Amino acid sequence: MPTSTLKYLGNLRTELTHLQSGQVVITDAPTDNNGKGEAFSPTDLMSTSLCACMITIMGVAAQTHGFSIDGATAEITKIMSANPRKVSEIQIEIIFPKNNYSDKERKIIEHIANTCPVALSLHPDLKQNVKLLF
Repeated sequence: MPTSTLKYLGNLRTELTHLQSGQVVITDAPTDNNGKGEAFSPTDLMSTSLCACMITIMGVAAQTHGFSIDGATAEITKIMSANPRKVSEIQIEIIFPKNNYSDKERKIIEHIANTCPVALSLHPDLKQNVKLLF
């Protein structure tokens, strides 16, 4: 069974539907590529998905090991290259709540930042710069 569907709406916009939940996401081409920039671009989603994957797996590990990352926030910066046009670098800064994380908990979190499924699925030439702020 498919995971999702996509409908092209015209004007460089798509509608993505997650079939299990029915959640809908709209994408728009960015302003630097003939779009309106009124929604996430596909490359914005890819970059943001990397961080969402990291934090989700960190949350799983935190539950498993009896600590919390609830309230963590992040900022994601996507850097494009021109020729060929592609995402060349993703910069992620994750800010964790003040929980006095142990050395073991920090090591778990740091390991996940480099080994989440999305991180491992992206091309090795794509720079993934992750900064963890405890």
